[in-house]
Amino acid sequence: MKVKKLMAAALVGSMALSLAACGGDTTTPAENTSGESTAESTEAGDGSYNISVILKTTASEYWGYVKAGAEAYGKEHPEVTVSVKGASSETAYEEQLNMIDTELNNASNDGFVIAPLQADMVKNLIAGKTKPIAAVDTDIDAPEVFTFVGTGNEEAGKLGGAAAVEAAKAAGWTDIKAIEIAGVQGDATNEARMAGYKAGIEENGGDFLEEEVQYADATADKAVNSMEAIMQKFPEGIAIICANNDDMAMAAARTGKANPAYANTIYLGFDAIQAGCQSILDGELTMSVAQQGYEMGYMAVEAVVDKLNGATDIEEFIDSGATVIDSTTAQERMDTLKGYLGE
Repeated sequence: MKVKKLMAAALVGSMALSLAACGGDTTTPAENTSGESTAESTEAGDGSYNISVILKTTASEYWGYVKAGAEAYGKEHPEVTVSVKGASSETAYEEQLNMIDTELNNASNDGFVIAPLQADMVKNLIAGKTKPIAAVDTDIDAPEVFTFVGTGNEEAGKLGGAAAVEAAKAAGWTDIKAIEIAGVQGDATNEARMAGYKAGIEENGGDFLEEEVQYADATADKAVNSMEAIMQKFPEGIAIICANNDDMAMAAARTGKANPAYANTIYLGFDAIQAGCQSILDGELTMSVAQQGYEMGYMAVEAVVDKLNGATDIEEFIDSGATVIDSTTAQERMDTLKGYLGE
């Protein structure tokens, strides 16, 4: 597979994307941004294929970038039709399972990209299927899945945790305690990021309060409640509040803004979406771990097409990379993300 200069540049510039998405089903051809080939033997696009992409949701900025990347492949390869669907929210489990079941049983589809809300349930749905299936963002432990395209979430979380401890020290904290406002309990991606945060914080001299984790189902509204609960229990302040996505981290930062005990708290998000970058520039969010959502979408479709074309050397894990965005890099990242959207 070929990777376009645009993608390579974005990888270097550390982009993690998320675009506010409109829900529903879209079918689009795509535009090149590819990254490096995940297979050496074939050029993607030798055949005419229908690729079905089912995401966790299309109703958030981050998943909008994954969607845009997947659709970009189709625009760039007119012989490949890419259709993208997603659940209405990241807790709409039955809705997504029904989508996946419908797509798997649609004979016109040649291959699939799936970002599972419930990996174990999806594993049951795909059992025995023979058409190529790539997992994106969240892995599915099943022999039917030939590759996982995404972020090494634990390593990325570790990177963010380490950066947050250094920022807390610079802000004058000596007792560096950290509490996470987490996503959906039991979600594999959430658990991996939490493990990474814990390792990064504790290996650098902080204390990750595992028993104080607040689950907010990846939503800003619930994150507000979580932050209020934290402030009530810890009126003296907490050095680091880390969250599983930017929406929750921004909600926490806005909630804690008026509390003097939290004036120097480090707020760490994940995704580095445009809204998160703007929040960093506005002095609310401190930093965010950026993952490459656009590349994930593009490279996952690319991998499925390569598989259909007979490639045998596709890696089982294609890491799209991660970096930490702070006030020194937030504007550059915003400009990169806008470029993906043609803004």
